Amino acid sequence: MKRNFLPYDHRLKYVAHKLRNSSTRSEIMLWQELKGKKLLGYDFHRQKPVGQHVVDFYCHRLSLAIEIDGISHEGREDVDEIRQTDIESLGIRFLRFDDLEVRENVDGVVVAIANWIRSHQKTTHP
Repeated sequence: MKRNFLPYDHRLKYVAHKLRNSSTRSEIMLWQELKGKKLLGYDFHRQKPVGQHVVDFYCHRLSLAIEIDGISHEGREDVDEIRQTDIESLGIRFLRFDDLEVRENVDGVVVAIANWIRSHQKTTHP
């Protein structure tokens, strides 16, 4: 089976490693629910280099990036929009959640992700 690889700037591997070692509370909480194929059997990676960017979580099989918008995103909505458009140009779909939403209702966030997956499974690879 031919595997499609995402283009990325190899220098971002170091950045991604640093980000994994300094995860926010909400990133850690959501990672506990996504890692080890816990969510419907899908394999997610955290702090994944994609193109010229690093996304919080990524599932190759679904071509899905998940971002948690915390305080570092405040006042940068225009930059985030450009970044998201750039990543989406690679055929990647996006889900965004607010940091506070993840911290206060991680179960609801997981349900929202699971619902998205179920509604998009027919358009992804088996």
